[in-house]
Amino acid sequence: METWESTLVSPKTTILEAMKIINNTQLLIAIVVDENRRLLGTVTDGDIRRGILRNEPMDSPVERIMFKMPVYASRTDSRKKILNLMKLKGCLQIPVLNDEKQVIDVRMSTDYISAQKEITSPVLLMAGGMGTRLRPLTDDCPKPLLCIGDKPILEIILENFIEYGFKNFFISINYKGEMIEDYFKDGNKWGIKITYLREKKRLGTAGALSLIKDKFSGPIIVMNGDLLTQINFDQLLNFHKNNHTKATLCVREYDFQVPFGVVQVQDYKLKELKEKPVHKQFINAGIYVLEQDALKIIPEDQYFDMPDLLSRLVELDEKPAVFPIHEYWLDIGQMVDYKRADKEYVEMVNNIKTTAI
Repeated sequence: METWESTLVSPKTTILEAMKIINNTQLLIAIVVDENRRLLGTVTDGDIRRGILRNEPMDSPVERIMFKMPVYASRTDSRKKILNLMKLKGCLQIPVLNDEKQVIDVRMSTDYISAQKEITSPVLLMAGGMGTRLRPLTDDCPKPLLCIGDKPILEIILENFIEYGFKNFFISINYKGEMIEDYFKDGNKWGIKITYLREKKRLGTAGALSLIKDKFSGPIIVMNGDLLTQINFDQLLNFHKNNHTKATLCVREYDFQVPFGVVQVQDYKLKELKEKPVHKQFINAGIYVLEQDALKIIPEDQYFDMPDLLSRLVELDEKPAVFPIHEYWLDIGQMVDYKRADKEYVEMVNNIKTTAI
């Protein structure tokens, strides 16, 4: 049985181990304590992702990324006081300390408030591409309806969102869009609402948003309709809101190995020789969170890609946030990716189901 004590870690615990604790417990936090259980810091999903952006190795001690001035409650605090403290500081969970500053409990906001499963933020899934790199499979079928295992890619994506409580979906369609509409209809089969954005011409990865500027409130998640991922969308929304930004871009770390020895020269002399070095870069993961204000930049009924929107926000000094994905992620762009997904993703889901049983 899971207890709050399972969240306690030492400052020398690796970041990877802390990440496993956060992802595998309902408390969604790691509490860093000394040998006497005195509070040293806390680690949340956001702390780990910020560490990834700083290129902290996963085997580094968690003390390198922990928040060293955490909010905490006293054992004598009333339920109302603890709840008010959580609201004031924006905490989902809070450690409770005794007079010696030792952790004696961890409280969650859901201990006091009934959890609201349904998330009001809408989701826009981009499903209008032609999938030319997957021909001949896409000659008679739009890429989002190609099956991984026994389900279309787009259905897997929808069910992942539904699991986190999302109910309101927009799907932009163009190439063979009528087949997508015929399969998902209004979404009633899944207990959701689907509104289709029928692009009369190609509008790019951001242009379709001009069709729904005034049809929702709050942040919207935008995602390419050919991605498979196990990202925690609830954590993504919390990260976006906590950074108080108009846009958040999800990124994925990508390793590229130069197949040759790389030579550095200075004044016609050898300075350094690295044999087949590996370069690490962050790449666009095709998942975004946008506020209404960000959509005002998008021109009406014109081709406009998401990089154009983000670049414009940077020019305006809006400072879009970056959310690194450490969970499973695969862009099904080419035939090799599709074959990999059909094997890899199905095996992963089956392993998850087996573990749950």
